[in-house]
Amino acid sequence: MATLAPPAADHPLAAVDAAVDRAAAALTDAQRVDGHWVFELEADCTIPAEYVLLRHYLGEPVDAVLEAKIARYLHRIQSATHHGWGLFHAGGFDLSASVKAYYALKMIGDDVDAPHMARARAAILAAGGAAASNVFTRIQLALFDAGPWSAVPTMPPEIILLPRWFPIHLSKMSYWARTVVVPLLVLAARRPVARNAKNIRVDELYTGKAAHLETRAADPKWLWTKGFNALDRVLKAVDGLWPTKLRERAIKTCENWVVERLNGEDGLGAIYPAMANSVMMFDLLGYPEDHPTRAIARQSVENLLVIGEEEAYCQPCVSPVWDTALAAHAMMEAGGEVNQARAEAALDWLKPRQVLDVEGDWAEERPGVRPGGWAFQYNNDHYPDLDDTAVVVMAMDRAAVADRMPIDRGVEWTVGLQSKNGGWGAFDADNSYDYLNNLPFADHGALLDPPTADVSARCVSMLAQLGEGRDSPRMAAALDYLRREQEPDGSWFGRWGVNYIYGTWSVLCALNAAGLEPEEPMVARAVAWLRAIQNPDGGWGEDCDSYDLKRTGHVPAPSTASQTAWALLGLMAAGEVESEAVQRGTEWLAAHQEADGLWGQEYYTGGGFPRVFYLRYHGYPKYFPLWAMARYRNLKRSNTKRVTVGM
Repeated sequence: MATLAPPAADHPLAAVDAAVDRAAAALTDAQRVDGHWVFELEADCTIPAEYVLLRHYLGEPVDAVLEAKIARYLHRIQSATHHGWGLFHAGGFDLSASVKAYYALKMIGDDVDAPHMARARAAILAAGGAAASNVFTRIQLALFDAGPWSAVPTMPPEIILLPRWFPIHLSKMSYWARTVVVPLLVLAARRPVARNAKNIRVDELYTGKAAHLETRAADPKWLWTKGFNALDRVLKAVDGLWPTKLRERAIKTCENWVVERLNGEDGLGAIYPAMANSVMMFDLLGYPEDHPTRAIARQSVENLLVIGEEEAYCQPCVSPVWDTALAAHAMMEAGGEVNQARAEAALDWLKPRQVLDVEGDWAEERPGVRPGGWAFQYNNDHYPDLDDTAVVVMAMDRAAVADRMPIDRGVEWTVGLQSKNGGWGAFDADNSYDYLNNLPFADHGALLDPPTADVSARCVSMLAQLGEGRDSPRMAAALDYLRREQEPDGSWFGRWGVNYIYGTWSVLCALNAAGLEPEEPMVARAVAWLRAIQNPDGGWGEDCDSYDLKRTGHVPAPSTASQTAWALLGLMAAGEVESEAVQRGTEWLAAHQEADGLWGQEYYTGGGFPRVFYLRYHGYPKYFPLWAMARYRNLKRSNTKRVTVGM
């Protein structure tokens, strides 16, 4: 780690200037020739483990070199403390993740009596064994005849034929659940068995005792749970009695649904679980390997691999639009002709990726709204999201692009998807059917996409930056939603970033853009919270365990570059640029800038599904610290000390 020399007395910002210049140059070097940025997006062990199992399910030729690299990756991230695998760096033991990692390593060829495998097995058995794992893991085991289908909640494919008013309907689920579930309905109905040429099972991971199954839903309801469990028993009892023509019609409808949304080499939903399920579905339905539809679905999975000299892993998805938009903001904040040109090149790349002609699944709830959003990935036309759209629109507006059409259409689509409670979800409007989280299938507690403070704040920031006043009905409703969502300690929950630091940064930016003064109680309480949780070293940190349902308050965690940057950006939006907290945070970033001009960070600060799935955005410690340090020096040199943009 390179430590910067202290600035000269007559140039108090010299060190910050130098840090900004080095970081901007390094970020420029990371930009692709066509103008976009994309950094690795790492999840936990489950995605690379599932990738290994997928290849063996399909009976594909063994790629020993690739499997050895994946094995080295899984070995490295196995915990030396609890001997299993966690959901994030240095995280606690997770049963389902550990079962999948163990199975993948055994499939690759690790000796079950090797010390690392024996320790992992002991930890799995002590936690209840494979039978106590989550639904998706039990499905994975059932597909290999390594676990019973009777342990999997029944989801008949006829669900896809139900009318929209029916309480259980695909349109009432989140986009990610929808894309994962539809091909899975076909698999669960036909119950194929993996080719599994090596005939590898994991019988040794079962205890022989009845499993205690848990849900990670935030607020399970006893009555709904009992009712859905009773329904599951009924569906299991009548399984096999469905009329053949109805069953075939349902399966064909699922097939057509997937094909319509296949999304080329970017894959179904542009997320790994949906992509893998689609490949297995096509295989089950008799599509040969060289069939264009199956081949492109299979290639979409391959495109997620990150293969290094020694290790390899599979990403859950890719984040080019998100990375590019955020990096463009950082470069504009850094300023100067070169950095501005780099930002403009990024916006040129983003412009044609706006979805203008596809009415995605969101139109089920909001028919008549014109498309106009951006997706998170290279292509995902059926599933643009509000967060990316707001960030891109703000970047284009800040760059004063000549063509305002993309901005206008982005705003039009965004306001069209505002939910009734004033907030915004990520992909759909009013996706708040909470009772569905009580389904036995939904033990991950993330079946829905309700409005959240962080996404809502981004939409407010966008509208306010474009000049919408606080007295407009939609803005007033959004601000009232944010006011209701503030936690008792003054923070806001971060659904898509870890966690309360992320949510609080997002909302403070929005409140400033909307014109709320630092003296406003809502703002002052948030500032006090950020100051109170600053680490002694000057940085900020928050662990993924902050999503624990038993959380009672902030638990200190090691400072990270991205979370320190978020806290600083939030405080500066609230008028705190001259505060000691901001000065110390900036000094922490300067002291932790690495030799390449950027920042490193192993800790996960990205959100997937609280308590179930987290993300390590490799780009976060690269562009957010640059953004924060550039803003600090810009505000220190300004007359007003006021942030004048939405983020």
